Amino acid sequence: MKKSIIFSLLVSAVALSSCDIFEIDNMAAPNETIEGSVVDTLTGNPVLTDQGSEGIRVRMTELSYGDNVDYNPDFYCMPDGTFRNTKEFAGNYNIRVDGPFIPIVREDTRGVPLADGSKTVYIKGDTKVQFKVFPFLNVEFVGYPTVSNGQITAKVKVTRGVSNDKFKELVQPMGNYNDNFTNVTDIQLFVSYSSTVGYRARDDRWSSKLEYAGDAFESLIGTPVTIKSTKGQVIPSGRHVWVRAAARINYDTPAGSGTRRWNYSAPMEVIIP
Repeated sequence: MKKSIIFSLLVSAVALSSCDIFEIDNMAAPNETIEGSVVDTLTGNPVLTDQGSEGIRVRMTELSYGDNVDYNPDFYCMPDGTFRNTKEFAGNYNIRVDGPFIPIVREDTRGVPLADGSKTVYIKGDTKVQFKVFPFLNVEFVGYPTVSNGQITAKVKVTRGVSNDKFKELVQPMGNYNDNFTNVTDIQLFVSYSSTVGYRARDDRWSSKLEYAGDAFESLIGTPVTIKSTKGQVIPSGRHVWVRAAARINYDTPAGSGTRRWNYSAPMEVIIP
């Protein structure tokens, strides 16, 4: 008899617990929107990037539950330097971006804040933010790329978005400074059938690069540099491809992450005759 009573109590407890499992979640799905852009402080031009982990990282931390909370999952800007996320809960958030520009959040080796260009906003409805930054480099095509025997030839001009002196003024206080940080290490020519061409959307058969040791590129700043798609790899006649040029310096962002991010040109369509 006692065993029967105990058994009945256990069954009841399990039944009650099961009811909790199958309860309907009445919390509304996140549907607030945050959208933003990253632009050059000096020119107002968008900071062009790659769409992926080599591009501009957006990091959000919801502050509604106090200061000691983990940040939300990172996401990345689109190639034109804009971002949009339509699946956020309403609330107070801190937003920062990291990319091929002077870090907007800087502190010294002791963790003492030096600068904080992050944004704290209340997201409700469609909320917009803009970040003004100092890009490391500006990259542009000079004229229109030419095609001969299925190979693309382009002229690329790289200029500094922030002077070496200004870079040092802003970055050196963070500690562990090295004058080689500002060295341009490579120029890339990315080729793809996709208009989102870049490191993440490139065709390795045709994409190519020029690499530079030390400060060898310094004398070429502001001077058109010729770069060609991969020699011997013919792009088929009649095809439409997209090209973008990219260049980067010897500095990773965030500092210590090991990720050196490219500054990009605008994409350009090339028709192969």
